[in-house]
Amino acid sequence: MSDAPQLLSGDEAIALAALHAGVRLGTGYPGTPSTEILETFDRLGGRAQWSPNEKVALEVGLGAAFGGARTLVTMKHVGVNVAADPLFTAAYTDLAAGLVLVSADDPGMASSQNEQDNRHYARAASVPMLEPMDSQEAYDFTLLAFELSERWHLPVLLRVTTRVCHAKTIVWPQNGFAAGSPVAPEPGFKRDIPARVMIPAYAKPAHRRLRQKLAEIAAWNNAEGPNRVFAGGPQLGLIATGIAAMHAREAAPEASLLTIGLTYPLPLETIRAFAQGCERLLVLEEGDPVLLDAVRAAGIPAEGKPEQYRFGELNVARVRRILAGDQSAEPVPPKGKPPELCQGCSHRGVFEVLRDLNCIVAGDIGCYTLGVLPPFQAMDTCVCMGASIGVGLGLRHVLPEEEARRVVSVIGDSTFVHSGITGLAEMVYNPPATGHVVMILDNGTTAMTGQQEHPGTGRTLSHDPTGRIHFEDLARAMGVQNVHLVDSQAPEGTLAALLKDLLARSETSLVVTRQPCVLAAPKIRFYEKAAADRSATAPAPVVDD
Repeated sequence: MSDAPQLLSGDEAIALAALHAGVRLGTGYPGTPSTEILETFDRLGGRAQWSPNEKVALEVGLGAAFGGARTLVTMKHVGVNVAADPLFTAAYTDLAAGLVLVSADDPGMASSQNEQDNRHYARAASVPMLEPMDSQEAYDFTLLAFELSERWHLPVLLRVTTRVCHAKTIVWPQNGFAAGSPVAPEPGFKRDIPARVMIPAYAKPAHRRLRQKLAEIAAWNNAEGPNRVFAGGPQLGLIATGIAAMHAREAAPEASLLTIGLTYPLPLETIRAFAQGCERLLVLEEGDPVLLDAVRAAGIPAEGKPEQYRFGELNVARVRRILAGDQSAEPVPPKGKPPELCQGCSHRGVFEVLRDLNCIVAGDIGCYTLGVLPPFQAMDTCVCMGASIGVGLGLRHVLPEEEARRVVSVIGDSTFVHSGITGLAEMVYNPPATGHVVMILDNGTTAMTGQQEHPGTGRTLSHDPTGRIHFEDLARAMGVQNVHLVDSQAPEGTLAALLKDLLARSETSLVVTRQPCVLAAPKIRFYEKAAADRSATAPAPVVDD
């Protein structure tokens, strides 16, 4: 193992630390800015796999941790919403090995549908949270997260943000807080029913144990947690976390600065002692005033940023404005070129048809969401992964018949596997009087986040052949009345004629339009050829007489 310095992004640093920590399995769902973590872990030789969605990824990780294997689970911030169900109860259980859940937040919504601040999840789920401010800390804190997870048998949240994920800084491997981390345990199952089966009789004492664990972690955080003081003058004291700490160091090098690495549970006594040496105390944080509210609730007087700086990412210029109390209008950034569907994208023809038929389109999350923009403007709702089917059904249930028959739900292939299957079950179970039409735009990849595989492609994260979900067969098995497959290169008018027919029926319908993503198609042909070549050269199976 080399200890030479490396220039790494935060995502790469987390992957390297996971490898050095002896992680046996990495699971997750691709989503910017988290995607590169598992891809890098796989490239470095770790075992990584994409799950259908974040809930399943965490459940698989939880099972691995119960089995004594260190596990890394990755997702973007909105993915934690999907994984929240197992997360909240996992905190009550006792893990046999470390489980670290990476939440990659996206302040400024560079590639997201909301700007939620997942620091709230640490307190709500009652799990520790670490927040690195650069790649070195991303590496160190990943190792530390496994150490804390195994010391207190709890899942640990590692929260990173877009700048930390993608910016590159120097990393010295095996240097920092967790340099002496314990050796990864050997997998093996030991039965512990009261600590793992959360029926009320066991969950009630488990909740009390959880509160005691958090009190112990808070005491540890005060005594020896990953918190640093950068000495400066007493006139101004800054408390910062994550990337905001880096901005603070550049914007106010003369100030005293306390950076907090373990942000839940907070080291309140450390903060109190720091505050006593400052004439003015200011909390710098991206997003919601989570840290500020906690500091004030502890009776420590502190200033926060004005409301206008709650939105978007912080940077050095904005931090200087905050320090100066400048609440004037900020400069408007120059307009960039709006995104658009690629030329040659198979989705373009679909949205042209939906636009020309004047459909009411319940849309979903993916690159095809760009169908909302000119020249198509053929999407009327977009909420979250998989919502298109449920939202479309709701519209169908309540609209006058003439409008209801115009409603179509549009979803991508990866998104359908992620959380659209239950929507299809809802359509079969509670069909609207006018029926409904669902369209799966199948381009053979998770295109928006960088062309990752999913259960509908028949290839694993490392592009090796595996089992494949066939959407048409699944829909028929579930009881959808009309199931159609349309090649996106079918003669002009084919899709329009089919949709007109289905919209006029009071039946449930699924239309799968299929053509590989124009950017992914060369890679897909390469993967398929490689699989065929391996199959052709594989030795024939031996059959016993």
